[in-house]
Amino acid sequence: MEVCYQLPVLPLDRPVPKHVLSRRGAISFSSSSSLFGAPDPRQLSQRRGAISYDSSDQTALYIRMLGDVRVRSRVGFETERRGSHPYLSIDFRILHSQPESAGPVSARKIRRLLSFQRYLHSSRVCRGVTPQNPLHFLDHDYTGQAKCMLEKVGSWNFDIFIFDRLTNGNSLINLTFHLFNHYGLIELFQLDMVKLRRFLVMVQEDYHRQNPYHNAVHAADVTQAMYCYLQEPKLSKSLTSCDILLGLLAAATHDLDHPGVNQPFLIKTNHYLAALYQNTSVLENHHWRSAVGLLRESRLFSHLPAEDGLNMERQLGSLILATDISRQNEYLSKFREHLDKEDLLLGNAGHRHFILQMALKCADICNPCRPWELSKQWSEKVTEEFFHQGDIEKKHKLEVSPLCDSQTNSVGKIQIDFMTYVVEPLFAEWARFSDTRLSQTMLGYLGLNKAGWSGMLQEQAGAAEETDLGAPSPTPSSAEETDSKVLPQGSKES
Repeated sequence: MEVCYQLPVLPLDRPVPKHVLSRRGAISFSSSSSLFGAPDPRQLSQRRGAISYDSSDQTALYIRMLGDVRVRSRVGFETERRGSHPYLSIDFRILHSQPESAGPVSARKIRRLLSFQRYLHSSRVCRGVTPQNPLHFLDHDYTGQAKCMLEKVGSWNFDIFIFDRLTNGNSLINLTFHLFNHYGLIELFQLDMVKLRRFLVMVQEDYHRQNPYHNAVHAADVTQAMYCYLQEPKLSKSLTSCDILLGLLAAATHDLDHPGVNQPFLIKTNHYLAALYQNTSVLENHHWRSAVGLLRESRLFSHLPAEDGLNMERQLGSLILATDISRQNEYLSKFREHLDKEDLLLGNAGHRHFILQMALKCADICNPCRPWELSKQWSEKVTEEFFHQGDIEKKHKLEVSPLCDSQTNSVGKIQIDFMTYVVEPLFAEWARFSDTRLSQTMLGYLGLNKAGWSGMLQEQAGAAEETDLGAPSPTPSSAEETDSKVLPQGSKES
Protein backbone atom coordinates (compact mmCIF):
# COMPACT_ATOMS: atom_id res chain seq x y z
CA MET A 1 0.00 0.00 0.00
CA GLU A 2 1.66 3.20 -1.13
CA VAL A 3 0.22 5.46 1.57
CA CYS A 4 2.03 7.35 4.32
CA TYR A 5 0.06 9.18 6.99
CA GLN A 6 1.46 12.22 8.76
CA LEU A 7 1.66 12.56 12.53
CA PRO A 8 0.91 16.20 13.44
CA VAL A 9 0.68 15.38 17.14
CA LEU A 10 4.43 14.72 17.16
CA PRO A 11 7.11 17.36 17.66
CA LEU A 12 8.08 17.02 14.01
CA ASP A 13 5.93 15.88 11.10
CA ARG A 14 7.39 12.69 9.71
CA PRO A 15 5.97 9.96 7.49
CA VAL A 16 5.37 6.63 9.12
CA PRO A 17 7.95 4.14 7.78
CA LYS A 18 6.51 2.02 4.98
CA HIS A 19 7.93 -1.15 6.52
CA VAL A 20 5.85 -0.44 9.62
CA LEU A 21 2.66 -0.42 7.57
CA SER A 22 3.59 -3.78 6.06
CA ARG A 23 3.99 -5.70 9.30
CA ARG A 24 1.95 -6.50 12.36
CA GLY A 25 2.61 -3.75 14.86
CA ALA A 26 0.90 -1.05 16.84
CA ILE A 27 0.91 2.41 15.30
CA SER A 28 -1.24 5.28 16.54
CA PHE A 29 -2.36 8.23 14.43
CA SER A 30 -4.10 11.50 15.04
CA SER A 31 -7.88 11.29 14.82
CA SER A 32 -8.12 14.43 12.73
CA SER A 33 -10.19 13.51 9.69
CA SER A 34 -8.48 16.21 7.63
CA LEU A 35 -5.36 14.06 7.69
CA PHE A 36 -6.89 11.24 5.80
CA GLY A 37 -9.07 12.97 3.24
CA ALA A 38 -10.90 10.07 1.65
CA PRO A 39 -11.82 7.54 2.84
CA ASP A 40 -13.19 8.69 6.16
CA PRO A 41 -11.17 7.30 9.11
CA ARG A 42 -14.14 5.27 10.28
CA GLN A 43 -14.17 3.46 6.96
CA LEU A 44 -10.67 2.18 7.67
CA SER A 45 -12.01 -0.06 10.43
CA GLN A 46 -14.31 -1.75 7.92
CA ARG A 47 -11.40 -2.71 5.68
CA ARG A 48 -9.85 -6.13 6.00
CA GLY A 49 -6.68 -5.72 8.01
CA ALA A 50 -7.45 -2.49 9.83
CA ILE A 51 -8.77 -1.76 13.29
CA SER A 52 -9.66 1.64 14.68
CA TYR A 53 -11.03 2.83 17.97
CA ASP A 54 -11.36 5.97 20.01
CA SER A 55 -9.17 6.76 22.95
CA SER A 56 -8.96 9.60 25.42
CA ASP A 57 -5.45 10.67 24.46
CA GLN A 58 -4.14 12.42 21.37
CA THR A 59 -3.43 9.18 19.55
CA ALA A 60 -7.13 8.56 19.16
CA LEU A 61 -7.14 6.52 15.99
CA TYR A 62 -5.29 3.26 16.18
CA ILE A 63 -4.71 1.30 13.00
CA ARG A 64 -3.28 -2.14 12.88
CA MET A 65 -2.07 -3.30 9.48
CA LEU A 66 -2.21 -7.04 9.02
CA GLY A 67 -0.47 -9.37 6.63
CA ASP A 68 1.06 -12.78 6.21
CA VAL A 69 3.51 -13.51 9.02
CA ARG A 70 5.96 -15.40 6.85
CA VAL A 71 6.05 -12.58 4.32
CA ARG A 72 6.34 -9.84 6.94
CA SER A 73 9.28 -11.50 8.66
CA ARG A 74 11.35 -11.12 5.51
CA VAL A 75 10.31 -7.57 4.68
CA GLY A 76 13.29 -5.22 4.70
CA PHE A 77 13.17 -1.60 5.68
CA GLU A 78 12.75 1.44 3.53
CA THR A 79 15.46 4.07 3.68
CA GLU A 80 13.88 6.99 5.45
CA ARG A 81 15.89 10.14 5.93
CA ARG A 82 15.61 11.51 9.44
CA GLY A 83 18.60 13.70 9.94
CA SER A 84 21.90 12.31 8.74
CA HIS A 85 21.84 8.85 10.31
CA PRO A 86 20.97 5.93 8.03
CA TYR A 87 20.17 3.58 10.92
CA LEU A 88 17.17 5.53 12.15
CA SER A 89 14.86 3.62 9.83
CA ILE A 90 16.05 0.17 10.90
CA ASP A 91 13.32 -2.29 11.71
CA PHE A 92 14.97 -3.81 14.78
CA ARG A 93 12.94 -6.99 14.23
CA ILE A 94 15.54 -8.10 11.68
CA LEU A 95 18.72 -7.14 13.54
CA HIS A 96 19.37 -10.70 14.63
CA SER A 97 17.99 -12.32 11.49
CA GLN A 98 20.09 -14.92 9.73
CA PRO A 99 19.85 -15.61 6.01
CA GLU A 100 17.60 -18.52 5.29
CA SER A 101 19.13 -21.57 3.75
CA ALA A 102 17.42 -22.84 0.66
CA GLY A 103 17.06 -26.53 0.18
CA PRO A 104 14.42 -29.08 -0.66
CA VAL A 105 12.90 -31.15 2.11
CA SER A 106 11.47 -34.39 0.83
CA ALA A 107 7.83 -35.17 1.39
CA ARG A 108 8.83 -38.49 2.94
CA LYS A 109 10.83 -36.76 5.65
CA ILE A 110 8.11 -34.21 6.37
CA ARG A 111 5.53 -36.96 6.76
CA ARG A 112 7.58 -38.77 9.37
CA LEU A 113 6.24 -38.24 12.87
CA LEU A 114 9.43 -37.16 14.57
CA SER A 115 9.81 -35.84 18.06
CA PHE A 116 11.08 -32.30 18.41
CA GLN A 117 14.48 -33.49 19.57
CA ARG A 118 14.89 -35.86 16.64
CA TYR A 119 13.65 -33.26 14.20
CA LEU A 120 16.18 -30.76 15.50
CA HIS A 121 19.19 -33.03 15.68
CA SER A 122 18.76 -35.94 13.27
CA SER A 123 21.38 -35.65 10.58
CA ARG A 124 19.16 -37.48 8.13
CA VAL A 125 16.58 -34.69 8.35
CA CYS A 126 18.38 -31.49 9.26
CA ARG A 127 21.90 -31.78 7.89
CA GLY A 128 22.45 -28.45 6.15
CA VAL A 129 18.75 -27.67 5.85
CA THR A 130 16.87 -24.93 7.68
CA PRO A 131 13.15 -25.32 6.96
CA GLN A 132 11.27 -22.07 6.49
CA ASN A 133 8.43 -23.30 8.69
CA PRO A 134 9.01 -25.46 11.78
CA LEU A 135 7.07 -28.68 12.13
CA HIS A 136 4.27 -28.19 14.61
CA PHE A 137 3.73 -31.79 15.63
CA LEU A 138 5.27 -33.76 18.48
CA ASP A 139 5.27 -37.43 19.29
CA HIS A 140 3.37 -38.75 22.30
CA ASP A 141 6.46 -38.85 24.53
CA TYR A 142 7.08 -35.12 24.31
CA THR A 143 3.40 -34.21 24.52
CA GLY A 144 3.05 -36.39 27.60
CA GLN A 145 6.07 -34.85 29.30
CA ALA A 146 4.75 -31.34 28.61
CA LYS A 147 1.42 -32.28 30.23
CA CYS A 148 3.25 -33.66 33.25
CA MET A 149 5.15 -30.41 33.62
CA LEU A 150 1.91 -28.41 33.49
CA GLU A 151 0.65 -30.38 36.47
CA LYS A 152 3.48 -28.73 38.46
CA VAL A 153 3.17 -25.29 36.88
CA GLY A 154 2.86 -23.73 40.33
CA SER A 155 6.35 -24.85 41.37
CA TRP A 156 8.91 -22.08 41.68
CA ASN A 157 11.51 -24.44 40.21
CA PHE A 158 9.49 -24.79 36.98
CA ASP A 159 12.00 -24.95 34.10
CA ILE A 160 10.50 -22.89 31.28
CA PHE A 161 13.40 -23.74 28.95
CA ILE A 162 12.65 -27.46 29.11
CA PHE A 163 8.93 -26.81 28.73
CA ASP A 164 9.58 -24.68 25.67
CA ARG A 165 11.55 -27.49 24.06
CA LEU A 166 8.88 -30.04 24.91
CA THR A 167 6.24 -27.85 23.23
CA ASN A 168 8.35 -27.16 20.14
CA GLY A 169 8.78 -23.49 20.99
CA ASN A 170 5.12 -22.95 21.88
CA SER A 171 5.52 -22.53 25.64
CA LEU A 172 3.61 -19.24 25.83
CA ILE A 173 0.59 -20.59 23.96
CA ASN A 174 0.37 -23.85 25.88
CA LEU A 175 1.07 -22.44 29.32
CA THR A 176 -1.34 -19.49 29.06
CA PHE A 177 -4.12 -21.62 27.57
CA HIS A 178 -3.64 -24.14 30.38
CA LEU A 179 -3.90 -21.43 33.04
CA PHE A 180 -7.05 -19.97 31.47
CA ASN A 181 -8.57 -23.42 31.56
CA HIS A 182 -7.27 -24.10 35.09
CA TYR A 183 -9.03 -21.02 36.46
CA GLY A 184 -12.19 -21.69 34.48
CA LEU A 185 -11.88 -18.34 32.72
CA ILE A 186 -12.99 -19.75 29.37
CA GLU A 187 -16.34 -20.77 30.82
CA LEU A 188 -16.74 -17.81 33.18
CA PHE A 189 -16.18 -15.21 30.48
CA GLN A 190 -17.79 -17.36 27.75
CA LEU A 191 -14.63 -17.14 25.64
CA ASP A 192 -14.57 -18.78 22.24
CA MET A 193 -11.76 -21.35 22.43
CA VAL A 194 -10.87 -20.87 18.77
CA LYS A 195 -10.58 -17.11 19.24
CA LEU A 196 -8.52 -17.58 22.40
CA ARG A 197 -6.16 -19.96 20.65
CA ARG A 198 -5.84 -17.57 17.70
CA PHE A 199 -5.14 -14.68 20.05
CA LEU A 200 -2.40 -16.60 21.88
CA VAL A 201 -0.81 -17.71 18.61
CA MET A 202 -0.68 -14.09 17.42
CA VAL A 203 0.76 -12.98 20.75
CA GLN A 204 3.54 -15.54 20.51
CA GLU A 205 4.22 -14.61 16.88
CA ASP A 206 4.55 -10.92 17.76
CA TYR A 207 7.42 -11.62 20.14
CA HIS A 208 10.78 -11.52 18.35
CA ARG A 209 12.34 -14.92 18.66
CA GLN A 210 15.66 -13.38 17.54
CA ASN A 211 15.86 -11.46 20.81
CA PRO A 212 18.07 -13.36 23.26
CA TYR A 213 15.97 -12.22 26.24
CA HIS A 214 12.81 -10.27 25.35
CA ASN A 215 11.07 -13.08 23.52
CA ALA A 216 8.07 -15.39 23.97
CA VAL A 217 9.96 -17.67 26.39
CA HIS A 218 10.50 -14.70 28.72
CA ALA A 219 6.78 -13.89 28.45
CA ALA A 220 5.94 -17.49 29.32
CA ASP A 221 8.33 -17.37 32.28
CA VAL A 222 6.73 -14.17 33.58
CA THR A 223 3.27 -15.71 33.14
CA GLN A 224 4.31 -18.76 35.15
CA ALA A 225 5.73 -16.53 37.90
CA MET A 226 2.53 -14.48 37.89
CA TYR A 227 0.56 -17.67 38.44
CA CYS A 228 2.76 -18.50 41.45
CA TYR A 229 1.96 -15.09 42.95
CA LEU A 230 -1.76 -15.42 42.20
CA GLN A 231 -1.69 -18.63 44.28
CA GLU A 232 -0.37 -16.82 47.35
CA PRO A 233 -2.96 -16.87 50.19
CA LYS A 234 -3.59 -13.11 50.35
CA LEU A 235 -4.20 -12.91 46.63
CA SER A 236 -6.05 -16.18 46.07
CA LYS A 237 -8.60 -15.27 48.74
CA SER A 238 -9.31 -11.78 47.47
CA LEU A 239 -8.76 -11.57 43.71
CA THR A 240 -11.78 -11.75 41.43
CA SER A 241 -11.92 -13.74 38.20
CA CYS A 242 -11.54 -10.48 36.30
CA ASP A 243 -8.38 -9.67 38.28
CA ILE A 244 -6.93 -13.08 37.44
CA LEU A 245 -7.83 -12.72 33.76
CA LEU A 246 -6.14 -9.32 33.55
CA GLY A 247 -3.10 -10.51 35.50
CA LEU A 248 -2.48 -13.43 33.14
CA LEU A 249 -3.15 -11.34 30.02
CA ALA A 250 -0.77 -8.62 31.21
CA ALA A 251 1.96 -11.14 31.98
CA ALA A 252 1.65 -12.80 28.56
CA THR A 253 1.68 -9.51 26.63
CA HIS A 254 3.81 -7.24 28.82
CA ASP A 255 6.76 -7.17 26.35
CA LEU A 256 4.83 -7.70 23.12
CA ASP A 257 6.74 -6.69 19.96
CA HIS A 258 9.82 -5.72 21.99
CA PRO A 259 12.53 -4.57 19.53
CA GLY A 260 15.47 -5.86 21.59
CA VAL A 261 16.76 -2.38 22.47
CA ASN A 262 15.85 -0.13 25.38
CA GLN A 263 13.99 3.17 25.61
CA PRO A 264 17.09 5.42 25.75
CA PHE A 265 18.27 3.87 22.48
CA LEU A 266 14.94 4.60 20.80
CA ILE A 267 15.01 8.17 22.07
CA LYS A 268 18.56 9.01 21.03
CA THR A 269 18.05 7.48 17.58
CA ASN A 270 14.85 9.52 17.17
CA HIS A 271 12.86 6.34 16.54
CA TYR A 272 9.25 6.89 15.49
CA LEU A 273 7.95 5.09 18.62
CA ALA A 274 9.84 7.49 20.87
CA ALA A 275 8.30 10.44 19.04
CA LEU A 276 4.87 8.82 19.04
CA TYR A 277 4.80 8.37 22.82
CA GLN A 278 6.73 11.57 23.53
CA ASN A 279 9.70 9.77 25.15
CA THR A 280 7.51 8.51 28.01
CA SER A 281 7.22 4.77 28.76
CA VAL A 282 7.84 4.25 25.06
CA LEU A 283 8.18 0.47 25.04
CA GLU A 284 5.47 -0.14 27.62
CA ASN A 285 2.97 2.00 25.70
CA HIS A 286 3.84 0.10 22.56
CA HIS A 287 3.42 -3.29 24.29
CA TRP A 288 0.00 -2.22 25.56
CA ARG A 289 -1.19 -0.87 22.20
CA SER A 290 0.04 -4.01 20.47
CA ALA A 291 -1.87 -6.17 22.96
CA VAL A 292 -5.07 -4.18 22.45
CA GLY A 293 -4.64 -4.50 18.70
CA LEU A 294 -4.46 -8.28 19.00
CA LEU A 295 -7.47 -8.43 21.31
CA ARG A 296 -9.51 -6.49 18.78
CA GLU A 297 -8.20 -8.41 15.83
CA SER A 298 -9.03 -11.76 17.44
CA ARG A 299 -12.36 -10.37 18.72
CA LEU A 300 -11.74 -12.28 21.94
CA PHE A 301 -13.98 -9.96 23.97
CA SER A 302 -16.35 -8.92 21.18
CA HIS A 303 -19.27 -10.65 22.92
CA LEU A 304 -18.89 -8.47 26.02
CA PRO A 305 -20.56 -5.06 26.39
CA ALA A 306 -18.43 -2.37 24.72
CA GLU A 307 -17.92 -0.52 28.01
CA ASP A 308 -16.61 -3.65 29.72
CA GLY A 309 -14.21 -4.30 26.86
CA LEU A 310 -12.83 -0.76 26.99
CA ASN A 311 -12.45 -0.95 30.77
CA MET A 312 -10.48 -4.20 30.41
CA GLU A 313 -8.19 -2.58 27.85
CA ARG A 314 -7.55 0.39 30.16
CA GLN A 315 -6.75 -1.82 33.13
CA LEU A 316 -4.51 -3.99 30.97
CA GLY A 317 -2.62 -0.83 30.00
CA SER A 318 -2.27 0.21 33.64
CA LEU A 319 -0.68 -3.14 34.48
CA ILE A 320 1.72 -3.19 31.53
CA LEU A 321 2.78 0.44 32.08
CA ALA A 322 3.73 -0.47 35.66
CA THR A 323 6.60 -2.60 34.31
CA ASP A 324 8.50 0.53 33.23
CA ILE A 325 11.75 0.12 35.16
CA SER A 326 12.33 3.88 35.11
CA ARG A 327 9.30 4.23 37.42
CA GLN A 328 10.55 1.56 39.83
CA ASN A 329 11.13 3.94 42.76
CA GLU A 330 7.72 5.54 42.28
CA TYR A 331 5.88 2.23 42.67
CA LEU A 332 8.22 0.94 45.37
CA SER A 333 7.75 4.08 47.50
CA LYS A 334 3.97 3.80 47.20
CA PHE A 335 4.12 0.10 48.11
CA ARG A 336 6.35 0.79 51.11
CA GLU A 337 4.06 3.59 52.29
CA HIS A 338 1.01 1.29 52.17
CA LEU A 339 2.86 -1.39 54.10
CA ASP A 340 4.07 1.07 56.74
CA LYS A 341 0.53 2.37 57.25
CA GLU A 342 -0.96 -1.14 57.00
CA ASP A 343 -3.82 0.30 54.98
CA LEU A 344 -3.94 -2.12 52.03
CA LEU A 345 -7.51 -3.41 51.83
CA LEU A 346 -7.83 -6.13 49.22
CA GLY A 347 -11.61 -5.75 49.32
CA ASN A 348 -10.97 -2.45 47.55
CA ALA A 349 -10.75 -2.80 43.75
CA GLY A 350 -8.13 -0.06 43.48
CA HIS A 351 -5.89 -1.72 46.07
CA ARG A 352 -6.25 -5.11 44.37
CA HIS A 353 -5.23 -3.55 41.08
CA PHE A 354 -2.16 -1.99 42.71
CA ILE A 355 -1.14 -5.37 44.14
CA LEU A 356 -1.52 -6.86 40.67
CA GLN A 357 0.82 -4.15 39.38
CA MET A 358 3.40 -5.03 42.03
CA ALA A 359 3.00 -8.75 41.34
CA LEU A 360 3.63 -8.17 37.64
CA LYS A 361 6.68 -6.05 38.45
CA CYS A 362 8.03 -8.87 40.60
CA ALA A 363 7.29 -11.48 37.92
CA ASP A 364 9.04 -9.36 35.29
CA ILE A 365 12.36 -9.20 37.18
CA CYS A 366 12.22 -12.41 39.23
CA ASN A 367 15.04 -14.18 37.35
CA PRO A 368 17.64 -13.49 40.09
CA CYS A 369 15.24 -15.19 42.53
CA ARG A 370 15.09 -18.45 40.57
CA PRO A 371 17.37 -21.47 41.17
CA TRP A 372 20.94 -20.89 39.97
CA GLU A 373 20.63 -23.06 36.85
CA LEU A 374 17.67 -20.99 35.60
CA SER A 375 18.87 -17.63 36.88
CA LYS A 376 22.27 -17.97 35.23
CA GLN A 377 20.72 -18.71 31.83
CA TRP A 378 18.50 -15.64 32.01
CA SER A 379 21.40 -13.49 33.17
CA GLU A 380 23.50 -14.52 30.20
CA LYS A 381 20.63 -13.94 27.78
CA VAL A 382 19.81 -10.43 28.99
CA THR A 383 23.50 -9.49 28.97
CA GLU A 384 23.83 -10.79 25.41
CA GLU A 385 20.96 -8.50 24.40
CA PHE A 386 22.58 -5.53 26.20
CA PHE A 387 25.90 -6.12 24.49
CA HIS A 388 24.26 -6.46 21.10
CA GLN A 389 22.74 -3.00 21.57
CA GLY A 390 26.15 -1.70 22.60
CA ASP A 391 27.69 -3.11 19.43
CA ILE A 392 25.09 -1.27 17.34
CA GLU A 393 25.82 1.95 19.22
CA LYS A 394 29.55 1.59 18.65
CA LYS A 395 29.03 0.81 14.98
CA HIS A 396 27.09 4.01 14.46
CA LYS A 397 29.33 6.19 16.66
CA LEU A 398 26.69 6.65 19.37
CA GLU A 399 27.32 6.97 23.08
CA VAL A 400 27.19 3.43 24.45
CA SER A 401 24.34 2.96 26.93
CA PRO A 402 25.05 1.90 30.51
CA LEU A 403 25.45 -1.90 30.88
CA CYS A 404 25.80 -2.30 27.11
CA ASP A 405 29.59 -2.04 26.72
CA SER A 406 31.07 -5.54 26.66
CA GLN A 407 34.55 -4.10 27.22
CA THR A 408 33.76 -2.58 30.62
CA ASN A 409 30.96 -4.87 31.87
CA SER A 410 30.50 -8.55 32.63
CA VAL A 411 27.50 -10.74 33.37
CA GLY A 412 28.43 -11.02 37.04
CA LYS A 413 29.00 -7.31 37.57
CA ILE A 414 25.73 -6.37 35.89
CA GLN A 415 23.78 -8.95 37.87
CA ILE A 416 25.23 -8.01 41.27
CA ASP A 417 24.35 -4.35 40.74
CA PHE A 418 20.88 -5.28 39.44
CA MET A 419 20.23 -7.50 42.44
CA THR A 420 21.49 -4.93 44.93
CA TYR A 421 19.74 -1.82 43.68
CA VAL A 422 16.60 -3.13 41.92
CA VAL A 423 15.65 -6.68 42.89
CA GLU A 424 16.42 -6.82 46.63
CA PRO A 425 14.45 -3.68 47.57
CA LEU A 426 11.38 -4.83 45.62
CA PHE A 427 11.31 -8.41 46.90
CA ALA A 428 12.02 -7.35 50.47
CA GLU A 429 8.83 -5.27 50.39
CA TRP A 430 6.92 -8.07 48.66
CA ALA A 431 7.98 -10.39 51.50
CA ARG A 432 6.60 -7.85 53.98
CA PHE A 433 3.28 -7.95 52.14
CA SER A 434 3.20 -11.71 51.60
CA ASP A 435 5.38 -13.41 54.20
CA THR A 436 5.09 -16.93 52.87
CA ARG A 437 7.33 -19.87 52.07
CA LEU A 438 7.54 -18.71 48.45
CA SER A 439 8.75 -15.23 49.46
CA GLN A 440 11.43 -16.70 51.72
CA THR A 441 12.45 -19.12 48.95
CA MET A 442 12.86 -16.27 46.49
CA LEU A 443 14.94 -14.23 48.91
CA GLY A 444 17.03 -17.30 49.68
CA TYR A 445 17.78 -17.94 46.01
CA LEU A 446 18.51 -14.25 45.55
CA GLY A 447 21.19 -14.37 48.26
CA LEU A 448 22.70 -17.57 46.89
CA ASN A 449 22.81 -16.26 43.33
CA LYS A 450 24.38 -12.99 44.41
CA ALA A 451 27.06 -14.92 46.29
CA GLY A 452 27.56 -17.14 43.25
CA TRP A 453 28.22 -14.20 40.95
CA SER A 454 30.49 -12.59 43.56
CA GLY A 455 32.51 -15.79 43.79
CA MET A 456 32.84 -15.98 40.01
CA LEU A 457 34.05 -12.37 39.87
CA GLN A 458 36.66 -13.08 42.55
CA GLU A 459 37.87 -16.15 40.66
CA GLN A 460 38.13 -14.15 37.45
CA ALA A 461 40.01 -11.37 39.23
CA GLY A 462 42.39 -13.91 40.80
CA ALA A 463 43.01 -15.59 37.45
CA ALA A 464 43.73 -12.24 35.83
CA GLU A 465 46.12 -11.35 38.64
CA GLU A 466 48.00 -14.63 38.24
CA THR A 467 48.26 -14.02 34.52
CA ASP A 468 49.71 -10.56 35.13
CA LEU A 469 52.23 -11.92 37.67
CA GLY A 470 53.29 -14.68 35.29
CA ALA A 471 53.83 -12.34 32.36
CA PRO A 472 57.53 -11.64 31.49
CA SER A 473 58.86 -8.24 32.52
CA PRO A 474 59.28 -5.86 29.61
CA THR A 475 62.77 -5.06 28.41
CA PRO A 476 64.06 -1.56 29.20
CA SER A 477 63.62 -0.49 25.63
CA SER A 478 60.02 -1.72 25.43
CA ALA A 479 59.18 -0.19 28.82
CA GLU A 480 60.58 3.14 27.76
CA GLU A 481 58.63 2.91 24.52
CA THR A 482 55.42 2.17 26.45
CA ASP A 483 55.98 5.05 28.86
CA SER A 484 56.61 7.43 25.99
CA LYS A 485 53.31 6.53 24.33
CA VAL A 486 50.93 6.12 27.27
CA LEU A 487 51.20 8.22 30.41
CA PRO A 488 49.00 7.94 33.48
CA GLN A 489 46.33 10.62 33.65
CA GLY A 490 47.77 13.75 35.28
CA SER A 491 51.38 12.71 34.73
CA LYS A 492 53.89 14.99 33.10
CA GLU A 493 56.64 13.97 30.76
CA SER A 494 60.08 14.42 32.37
